[in-house]
Amino acid sequence: MNKKDRLPPGQRLAECFPIFHYGDIPEFDEKKWFFSATGLVGKALKLTYRDFLSLPSTKLITDFHCVTGWSKFDIRWKGVPFKTIASMARPFREARFVEIIAEQGYTTNLPIEVVMDDDVIFAYELDGKLLTPEHGFPLRLVVPKRYAYKSAKWVRGIEFLKKDKPGFWEKRGYSNSADPWKEERFS
Repeated sequence: MNKKDRLPPGQRLAECFPIFHYGDIPEFDEKKWFFSATGLVGKALKLTYRDFLSLPSTKLITDFHCVTGWSKFDIRWKGVPFKTIASMARPFREARFVEIIAEQGYTTNLPIEVVMDDDVIFAYELDGKLLTPEHGFPLRLVVPKRYAYKSAKWVRGIEFLKKDKPGFWEKRGYSNSADPWKEERFS
């Protein structure tokens, strides 16, 4: 596929990897940090940072699309597939959505069938190095087929839900589905 075919409508190609976020960059304290999986699950999880890093990981090269109109191609990530966390937590059949919970009260939401794609990971590396704080260290979700506000930085956990629960930007008028190929920027 050539570059033109990889660029969603209304997007421009960025050479650098721009940094956008709401609020301050949180400080990381490994002794206090944990990742949780809760809600409609057979087994709630609470993992330390070291526990998380010991999980089976994958490397992924993806394109990344921001709702503000830029896209970056061929970003190299390493992290834990969402499917791995789901298999450990064993969500109940009635769990149709997830809420991603991040630092400072940030949340985003996605249907379970979207996060179960093979290319959705909880990333802790970018281009062969640990994420920088500006890019979400120690952990960020990567959802390549959605605008970047669904790829939450500074993730602390997930909650499996029966009903959809709009997140931070979704409550402020951004699209709930956020498909860059359909230009679903705002609701």
